[in-house]
Amino acid sequence: MGFTPLAGTRAPVRVWTDPYTIEAQAAKQLRNIGALPWVQGVAVMPDVHFGKGATVGSVIAMRQAVSPAAVGVDIGCGMSAVRTSLTAADLPDDLAPLRSAIEAAIPVGFAKRDDPVDPRRVRGLEQAGWDAFWQRFGELDRKVAQLEHRAQRQLGTLGGGNHFIEVCLEQGGPDDGQVWLMLHSGSRNIGKELAERHMAVARHLPHNVDLPDRDLAVFLAGTPEMAAYRRDLWWAQEYARRNRAVMLAVLCNVVRDAFPQVAYGEPISCHHNYVAEETYDGVDVLVTRKGAIRAGRGDLGIIPGSMGTGSYIVRGKGNADAYCSASHGAGRRMSRGQAKRTYSTADLVAQTAGVECRKDAGVVDEIPGAYKDITEVMAQQDDLVEVVAHLKQVVCVKG
Repeated sequence: MGFTPLAGTRAPVRVWTDPYTIEAQAAKQLRNIGALPWVQGVAVMPDVHFGKGATVGSVIAMRQAVSPAAVGVDIGCGMSAVRTSLTAADLPDDLAPLRSAIEAAIPVGFAKRDDPVDPRRVRGLEQAGWDAFWQRFGELDRKVAQLEHRAQRQLGTLGGGNHFIEVCLEQGGPDDGQVWLMLHSGSRNIGKELAERHMAVARHLPHNVDLPDRDLAVFLAGTPEMAAYRRDLWWAQEYARRNRAVMLAVLCNVVRDAFPQVAYGEPISCHHNYVAEETYDGVDVLVTRKGAIRAGRGDLGIIPGSMGTGSYIVRGKGNADAYCSASHGAGRRMSRGQAKRTYSTADLVAQTAGVECRKDAGVVDEIPGAYKDITEVMAQQDDLVEVVAHLKQVVCVKG
């Protein structure tokens, strides 16, 4: 599709959707971001929608600065997926027992584990660096020191909202019916605690006093506040990655218990709320992706739809105009409150037909109708990624 420039901004803001379809609040946010003196440029993904401070579905390249709101509170939130050797023919007609087994093995919603995960006791889980990772907890913001035990017990848990675990079938092509496992989660409560503490610090720094939106407050390179944020940020991003790794290993073992013959391919994992150090046109920048994945040339990524539509495994094309990025999903077209007012449980049942999942009032806000059309979103970024596999869920576990 290519991009359309957003008019009226100091830094270039390139939009991979029709700018006139962007909600007014989100468009104002994007113009506020483009006005910041540290911003090199902004890439706006087709799943763009209003967020706190910075827009969800935005990729912001800054020189010598970073805005915590441009990362979001769920630091390191992202996706993991793995292709299995199973096919649709291997699955039973009744998938309820498999869903129940997954829910029994992986805590969802606000639930925590009774005891912290021992990586040595989880088959298939990477063993490297666990002791060093937890030792770094003592270096984090001292105000979260009392949360270490909670963070340990939440590692390997799903959370709620739009987080999910799915069993999917590949659609079309020579591998039609191949079974994939997929999950979406982040840094749980500890990432949120760290993010909110640093956002509060940034708002009161002198250089942020005259910003068009105080929620866009930034840290500047070479300051102790920036150093503290980056220290906590890198740790939370690693926590999120390890959280998904634990869940994926546990999920693989649940499926192995049900299908002992199963074999697994190489897992795919990608953040979509994070910071990376990158270089474009010879300029070193800090790139924040909030609701966006890295799509460098050859990078494998995951772009989910909703709990009743499909998802895509993609390969990046390395489009530098988009800071080598792509969307993180379909993106919401209505708020959770609006979804609850618009749809009923009967609508949820209809829109998730054929999927073994919750169909109660507690997840109506996640109904497929609350999300943008994933096929349109994919069509709008065909210059950013190519599709490797199209997946459709048959089991969906939500918090």
